[in-house]
Amino acid sequence: MELIIDSNFDSKNNNWVIKMIGEVDLFNSSEMKSKLLEIFDSNHASMIIFCEELDYLDSTALGALVSVLKHTKQFDCDIILKNIKPNIEKLFKITNLDQVFKIEGDDK
Repeated sequence: MELIIDSNFDSKNNNWVIKMIGEVDLFNSSEMKSKLLEIFDSNHASMIIFCEELDYLDSTALGALVSVLKHTKQFDCDIILKNIKPNIEKLFKITNLDQVFKIEGDDK
């Protein structure tokens, strides 16, 4: 399955609203990292990544996300992961990355 990343800048709240759809694995994790860095570098602001349609992440995807987070932290910005699926949340907990990333549930 392919990865789709849709992004919009929310000037009212001064942050990126990003929607990730599909799967991130060894074959497209570098593409995800490049795209997120490109988005962030076009306007340094925190990123809210909506993940309700993200079906799968592997360890290479986690590494890519950590890399992007390190870059955003250099500018005092955050990455907030919203509405992640239980299988993906489990991966964050097993690796203790739930202590590194801000993970939030549904706003509804």
